[in-house]
Amino acid sequence: MRAEAERRGIRVLELGDEAPAGTEIVGVAGGDGSLAGVARIAVERDLPLVCVPAGTRNHFARDAGIDPRDPVAALDAFEGVEARVDVGEAAGRLFLNNVALGAYALYRHGLLRELLDRRRREAVVDGEPLHAAVLLVGNNVYDRLGRRRRLDEGVLSVYATAGFIPTVAIEKSVPRVELEFPDLADVEAALDGEAVTLPARFELVSRPGALRLLR
Repeated sequence: MRAEAERRGIRVLELGDEAPAGTEIVGVAGGDGSLAGVARIAVERDLPLVCVPAGTRNHFARDAGIDPRDPVAALDAFEGVEARVDVGEAAGRLFLNNVALGAYALYRHGLLRELLDRRRREAVVDGEPLHAAVLLVGNNVYDRLGRRRRLDEGVLSVYATAGFIPTVAIEKSVPRVELEFPDLADVEAALDGEAVTLPARFELVSRPGALRLLR
């Protein structure tokens, strides 16, 4: 991958290296978690982004129509066509796919005892109390197969299950949503699959067309 990129005149940096001044396009080879970090830089600098799917699941790449089976071919996007797609923010942190709270977040944090307790967590969603085992907020609308048909609808999709059997307690699409966990000081979450800790009360917003994606 590195040799092919350099053959095309693409400068390769390690994650964490500073993109040099004068950079016109940024790209990332990795999974969803790595992608979100570089996407933040692209949004902040208003630079086009190339997604080279080289992770385990590659959810964003699949939903964006990028073939994860051939990551080398994705390098063609450095001379590709630009499309504006949405990003989400949770407590000011950018995400491309979704924010998960509850059982999946506890698993990602390694909190197995809390997970095995199977206790439903009290949440307040836009002022409405809810006891949820799983709460997920997606960047755009997910279908029943966990895929998105579009990445440019300018909405967040909110899903919650009251128990561990996947019976939907909430399902709605809104441009912003406020979450609160009254019994907690902070809350475990998974942003694009990465374990993070968020304040017990925070806002999620959609930023329509904030990311310039090259395909």
